[in-house]
Amino acid sequence: MGIRRKGRELALQALYQIEITGDASAAAVDLFLSHFEGSAPAKEFARRLVSGVVSQRPDIDRLIEQCTVNWRLVRMAKVDLLILRMAAYELIFCPDIPLNVSLDEAIEMGKRFGTGDSGSFINGVLDQLAHAEIAKAH
Repeated sequence: MGIRRKGRELALQALYQIEITGDASAAAVDLFLSHFEGSAPAKEFARRLVSGVVSQRPDIDRLIEQCTVNWRLVRMAKVDLLILRMAAYELIFCPDIPLNVSLDEAIEMGKRFGTGDSGSFINGVLDQLAHAEIAKAH
């Protein structure tokens, strides 16, 4: 498994813990990551994603809500929402990560960790978000 894929999986798990406990401190994330296998670069990438999602969450959530019809965030499956947040952070705030990579990774994570419908749901939301961001840039 690649460094960034492992980092995304660790970040998803850490974001889930934050969602449940409400503790988004760096110490809590570090403690969480210390309990899982992964290379130092994978864990550093996970920290980058978690920190970014936490710090940009209001903006990310607003954008996700704009791209979903008849879906409030509280009604979404937690795993799907966390994957969407992480992918949205990558799309908007990580120019070093190619757009298609962020989209593909999010869809695969949805298929792996979500429900049978997660991959297509995530794909639809992120496709709208990506088109909106591209249009905004031009």
